[in-house]
Amino acid sequence: MSQDLPLFARLAALLRRSSLAGLFVLLAIAAVAQPQKEEKSNMQVVGYNDLQARSSYQPTIHQQGQRWIAYIGHHGGSQLNPLTGKQEDNGTSLIDVTDPGHPRYLAHIPGEPRKGDNAETGGAQMARVCDGSSLPHADKSKVYLLRTFGGSQHETWDVTDPAKPSRLTVVVSGLVDTHKSWWECDTGIAYLVSGAPGWRVRRMTQIYDLSDPAHPVFIRNFGLPGQQPDSTGPAPTELHGPMSTGPSGNRVYFGYGTNGNGIVQIVDRNKLLNGPKEPTDANLLYPQIARVDLPPDAGSHSAYPLLGMDLPEFAKQKPRVSAVAAGMEHGEADSTGKPNQSHRDFLLSVGETTGNECLENRQMVRVLDITNETHPLGVATWTVPEASGNFCDRGGRFGTHSSNENFTPIYYRRIVFIAHFNAGVRALDIRDPFHPKEIAYYIPAITDKTDKRCVGTGAEQHCKVAIQTNNVDVDDRGYIYIVDRANTGMHILELTGAARQIANFESKRVSEKR
Repeated sequence: MSQDLPLFARLAALLRRSSLAGLFVLLAIAAVAQPQKEEKSNMQVVGYNDLQARSSYQPTIHQQGQRWIAYIGHHGGSQLNPLTGKQEDNGTSLIDVTDPGHPRYLAHIPGEPRKGDNAETGGAQMARVCDGSSLPHADKSKVYLLRTFGGSQHETWDVTDPAKPSRLTVVVSGLVDTHKSWWECDTGIAYLVSGAPGWRVRRMTQIYDLSDPAHPVFIRNFGLPGQQPDSTGPAPTELHGPMSTGPSGNRVYFGYGTNGNGIVQIVDRNKLLNGPKEPTDANLLYPQIARVDLPPDAGSHSAYPLLGMDLPEFAKQKPRVSAVAAGMEHGEADSTGKPNQSHRDFLLSVGETTGNECLENRQMVRVLDITNETHPLGVATWTVPEASGNFCDRGGRFGTHSSNENFTPIYYRRIVFIAHFNAGVRALDIRDPFHPKEIAYYIPAITDKTDKRCVGTGAEQHCKVAIQTNNVDVDDRGYIYIVDRANTGMHILELTGAARQIANFESKRVSEKR
């Protein structure tokens, strides 16, 4: 039979010949050949940029005057930069997203070269941005970028003109690894995920004062007891990343363990910064308020706080114990000193799936009630049902990776966005954290740049081209940004339909009037 005939003509011919075996073969070819198309519900694309086909990790969206700039951290690898005409090691992409329908690539800052074929090395995965006008001791006219340089160092850059970034200084070098850092723009305190020499894990916390980004001041090293130099016994699982509420909230939330043996830690920020700094067991425990050891199959990639949630369901509750006796002194209480049951605090712990094609325990969203801070309680879990898209068969990773990390009032306490690898990005109605509910999703179409993902080795290896939505963030206009681990680029999205009605866009208009 001629292979030049259209596929369906060949199928018809096979049907006439009753060649069921050949029919099944061609049906399989057709299924494989079909590219994955866009899938969506209550979410749509506003704009797109291919990010020069670089494998992408963290998007950070920052308003600079009248402009909005997306800073994208990349995994290791290299691609051609058309702006320079040079092959450049993946680093940091700077994209003007002022007009989200027409994002414009401004600059690429090369990162650390990848080491051999190890995809976990090189690049510049993490990016955080602060205005000098917010930082206490910085040049008020400047805008600053804090980024990783592969696994070896952290750097600060002047990105006042995002088309012409210039490096200020190396904060710290000679590290074993780096990852998902946090930077307080109002104080300049930076919590750097590092692998400090001598520590017994690949990732722990180094705290620096970057209130003047050109002149870093070291504050302390921090981690779990057993991770520090000269300790003995098994070392607890490594850090993945912290989130701080700053001096007003006086809390730092740490997530440890990527895809297993996860630990969630709640820390008193003031004690962390000002307490005894020698890394002994006692000193490392001094700022700790609570520690939750998750099941062995659960990791904690992100620890996202949802504080001051209003739950009318509990407004009529009349507890007989005082707030202090209940261990809820950090929360709200009524005039009698009893805890206000309708105002509660929660923490989302999101694990990261790392195995392709469901060849490991699936990671998911776990909701902890931390109203009683010293006794956190797991109250809910959420995941995408696998059968809803046959995701285990699509290739690549299926499971959660991370939540958005922006606290814009448009979404905060209402909607969170979860990057779910080959299931795209999912929007959850979190107004009742005891019952998180999916309200929207978007899965990008595969492009000619989307990379394959493989399982097995040698003759047993097989590969599939798959979307791998890696991280997600939002801006204060309400746009949603997702980037892809498999080189598919950045999609700028917005909610539609019933999902959009849950968001509080009125808060944006009030802010603009001010």
